Amino acid sequence: MSLPDAEKLLLDLADRMRPHVTPDTALVGLHTGGVWLAERLHGLLGLAQSPGSLDVSFYRDDYAKRGLSRDTRSSALPFEVEGGHLILVDDVLHTGRTIRAALNELFDYGRPARVELAVLIDRGGRELPVAPTYCAATLELPSGSRIKLAREADTLSLRLVQE
Repeated sequence: MSLPDAEKLLLDLADRMRPHVTPDTALVGLHTGGVWLAERLHGLLGLAQSPGSLDVSFYRDDYAKRGLSRDTRSSALPFEVEGGHLILVDDVLHTGRTIRAALNELFDYGRPARVELAVLIDRGGRELPVAPTYCAATLELPSGSRIKLAREADTLSLRLVQE
């Protein structure tokens, strides 16, 4: 299976978002791929607010079963959440459970006026009623595989990983 070019998808995602953001819109990237995307989108969209980041490890509904990942990072929101227009940014949307966890954590910081979701790829397979506001591509994957976003220097790429 051939995957689309991540850099082209990023530009397409920025184009889809541009008419709907203001300089006060804040991006919140989900570790890890979503943080990389939020950093790049921040520059492409010319937003005033520095992007934030969330690590939803403690908010996952499978935390008791999976335990804490060794790659756990701290969350950082360098802006006021209360009353803000926030866009959660993630690389791949699948079941919706990561987004549910992100919303739970986000509301611990305050009550935003609006929260939207931007993803590079929607691969379907939803287990929760979650849908992206902005999406660059929808892909159907072979069973037993997933998409991983990788970053080398400032270049993003996608690869197919067999589970």
